[in-house]
Amino acid sequence: MSVEHHDLVHEFPEFRDRIHALKMNDAHFRKLFDEYHELTREVENMENEVTPVATHTEEQAKMRRLHLKDALYCMLNAAV
Repeated sequence: MSVEHHDLVHEFPEFRDRIHALKMNDAHFRKLFDEYHELTREVENMENEVTPVATHTEEQAKMRRLHLKDALYCMLNAAV
């Protein structure tokens, strides 16, 4: 099974420059960004069965990732 990559630049390519600027200038964005990418790596390992876990555990991780993605998207839209 092919695992989709969910890094933020692939998710929001139109915000590539804004993502970079916020990572450099906003500590809160950078913290959420780092947390999102760490969680994405963990989920990809679960999906690839590198880290076998119960389906419920994988689904919870995906929900946490979705909440982080929503928060990051709101910050990207608010940045001008």
